[in-house]
Amino acid sequence: MQKAINLFYRLLEVILVVLLAGMAIMVFVNVVMRYTMNSGINVSEELSRYFFVWLTFIGAVLTFRENSHMGIETMVMFLSRGKRIFCMILSNIVILVCSGIFFWGTWKQSGINASMHAPVTGLSMIWVYGVGMFTGGGLFLIALERLFRLVTGRVTEEEVAAFAGENLTVEQLSER
Repeated sequence: MQKAINLFYRLLEVILVVLLAGMAIMVFVNVVMRYTMNSGINVSEELSRYFFVWLTFIGAVLTFRENSHMGIETMVMFLSRGKRIFCMILSNIVILVCSGIFFWGTWKQSGINASMHAPVTGLSMIWVYGVGMFTGGGLFLIALERLFRLVTGRVTEEEVAAFAGENLTVEQLSER
């Protein structure tokens, strides 16, 4: 199961690379065409904006999985292990609520977004704003899994240290 999950996240990383490359190529070609030929490709302007939206939202899920989002570690680093775990539980509950609201709001808006079309490409706007369901659902599932591991005591010492902003080696963890 873990192999399939890792493969899924690897696929997301590949999608991010493709989106970033596509965005860079479209913008570069448009700049060159505007400078040399005094014209541009309208579709590329619109698609590069949509690629950027997807890049941001998919990247948020990957960043959350890797615990790379910004955090306020100043207070947490002075707490004991038990209090750190309590803070981790509390923060994951907040993330569950916020990502659930985000998913639900995107779901409620999906009918309106599906009926609207982009001005140049004619794409349904659900292709742009629908990424909110992916992001909300992804963050919800990751936070739910973390919360489950916290409540059942399956969280590792490395994860607790990382939550507090400590980048400890295996030797340092074994000394504790």
